[in-house]
Amino acid sequence: MKILFMCTANSCRSVLSEALFNDSAPQGLRAVSAGSFPSGRLNERALSTLSALNVSTQGLYSKGSDAFTETPPDIVITVCDQAAGEPCPVYFGPALKSHWGLMDPSDVSGSESETQAAFDATVAHIKRRLDAFLEKDLRALSNTELKTLLDQIGALP
Repeated sequence: MKILFMCTANSCRSVLSEALFNDSAPQGLRAVSAGSFPSGRLNERALSTLSALNVSTQGLYSKGSDAFTETPPDIVITVCDQAAGEPCPVYFGPALKSHWGLMDPSDVSGSESETQAAFDATVAHIKRRLDAFLEKDLRALSNTELKTLLDQIGALP
């Protein structure tokens, strides 16, 4: 099963989600990320935060959703508020779609510790949601049940 985490710039929240998912997902589940308007660069603090957690950043790059035309995802999860209202491209076809909105930690300005605290809080939020998702036997769920689960997880604080 392939999960696409989608955000506007694909530089921070979607990349954090992709890397954290792949770090903890069992075999057979894989995450990718994309942006509706990719920035073409990754947020340096997102990368350093992942590295500090010993989460691989290898292969991460900012890309658009057109990178998945040939291999569409099974699930599309938008992770930023701006993407919540954007339609997923038609070639995502039957993919289940859900919104797991996250505040952008890169918007936080302040001291080094305040900025890092925002990234750490975002990572903790992503991990709570991923734990709730990965604790379920996904193969035992119908598409309707899986969609309901995804939406419930997206509502987690």
